[in-house]
Amino acid sequence: MSEERKDKIIQDGVSRRSVLGIGSAALAAAAFGELSAHAQTREGTRKAEGDHSSSNPGQENKPLLAENPHSNTPPPTDQGDVGPIWYSYDLTHKRIQEGGWTHQVTQRELPSSTEIAGVNMRLTAGSFRELHWHTADEWSIMLYGNARVTVLNPDGTILIDDVSKGDLWYFPAGFPHSIQGLGSLAEDRAAVGGQKVQSPIQYTFRMEAMAPTKRSTGGEIRIVDSHNFPVAKNIAAALDIIKPGGLREFHWHPNAPEWQFYMAGKGRMTVFMPVGSARTMDFNANDVGFVPFNAGHYVENTGDTDLVFLEMFKASEVLDFSLNQWIRRLPPEMVTSHLKLDNNAIHTIPAENLEILPR
Repeated sequence: MSEERKDKIIQDGVSRRSVLGIGSAALAAAAFGELSAHAQTREGTRKAEGDHSSSNPGQENKPLLAENPHSNTPPPTDQGDVGPIWYSYDLTHKRIQEGGWTHQVTQRELPSSTEIAGVNMRLTAGSFRELHWHTADEWSIMLYGNARVTVLNPDGTILIDDVSKGDLWYFPAGFPHSIQGLGSLAEDRAAVGGQKVQSPIQYTFRMEAMAPTKRSTGGEIRIVDSHNFPVAKNIAAALDIIKPGGLREFHWHPNAPEWQFYMAGKGRMTVFMPVGSARTMDFNANDVGFVPFNAGHYVENTGDTDLVFLEMFKASEVLDFSLNQWIRRLPPEMVTSHLKLDNNAIHTIPAENLEILPR
């Protein structure tokens, strides 16, 4: 191909794509892989961090950059495009009414998340979430306070139960339900017919009170899915508590994308996608994270307090593959051939899926 022809292709490509807001260097790397001078490389990124190449002499939103240092100056391993993996409830419109407020992160705010949307809601004491139902299943966790929930079954039986911090409820699609401030539970149950109309199905679960599914010096994880909460047939979840410096080990999920809600602390997540794409973002309380289907990822506690977040899946159970465990289950010569690790190094890798690793 002539240099004149190459130049014309580059010019045409940039003019078409610049309308979409794609940076010229990123565009060149994506569209013209053979023109390596335009691509971000690990060596080039490291050199840039050592001089003034990564600085911005123009205007900056410094508070926002301070919240997202690894997006503003990504690690050398970040490259390519994995799609949006971060948003925050604190950036969404808050609908405020007498009795409380609500705001939401849906596909509008996080286009990658096509299966799960989130709503953050507050009800003041004595207030009601009006009687309603949904076209999709509802899975909720109480972040603080106390509430009373009701849900009606098709046979006319009804669950009336109280929930507190760390408790869950699950309402199947189409099932009418309510959320309200507390009165007397016994009086409410008696008023609707007592034991004879009590639901045989339990739609609430004490997640925070359950024993950890796995625990290590790096933290603990509680998994709630259809195995221990049978009514939750379409939404599974895990509650992670990671100690400072701890790591939700590198893994991926073979059955669903992952939707995350960060409840406390500060963390950093890197998501890997084929071929060779990676993105790192920082997360704080009230942020939402997203991991595409089957994408490898890890989450690290970068703060000095516990990092607490939810993993949620549109699935009946939580499934994951641990990179560490996969390596240890392979014949050593295969690992050495692929990763250039000797036998001693291989045996320092945990052989089990520990979920959370210590510092």
